[in-house]
Amino acid sequence: MKIGFLFGTETGNAEMVCEDIQADFGDDYETTLADLADTTPDDLDPDVFYIIVTSTYGNGDLPTTAQPFGEALEAKPDLTGVRFAIFGLGDMVFAETFNNGSKTLAALLTSCNATQVGERGLFDASSADLPEDIAIPWAHACLAQTAELAA
Repeated sequence: MKIGFLFGTETGNAEMVCEDIQADFGDDYETTLADLADTTPDDLDPDVFYIIVTSTYGNGDLPTTAQPFGEALEAKPDLTGVRFAIFGLGDMVFAETFNNGSKTLAALLTSCNATQVGERGLFDASSADLPEDIAIPWAHACLAQTAELAA
């Protein structure tokens, strides 16, 4: 199975979490890693399962690197066959907009007929946990669900 890791970040944390998940998967899968700033909806391949990690910035907005991708999704390209799982980085100190970036991006992708696999993963920076300790098991669970859907 091919896995594409995509990240949207403001400070680099989402990129680091993506790299941690990718490293944990080791050589068991063919993987790629890309910044959403360097990705367009046309780049998404139905033969690849995408794991997306994004933060939330400002007043619940997508981070700077994810904004052009999000804007491109607003044109409603047909992403039928594209499968993705999404993990959000946020802080409950900002409860009103907690993890809104991942929520927004998931909604945009599904509005273009992409299929979300699993529940949206959520990390709270106010917790004592490390983001990779939450994200890695979540990613493995989503991958297992993808395999079940393919069977």
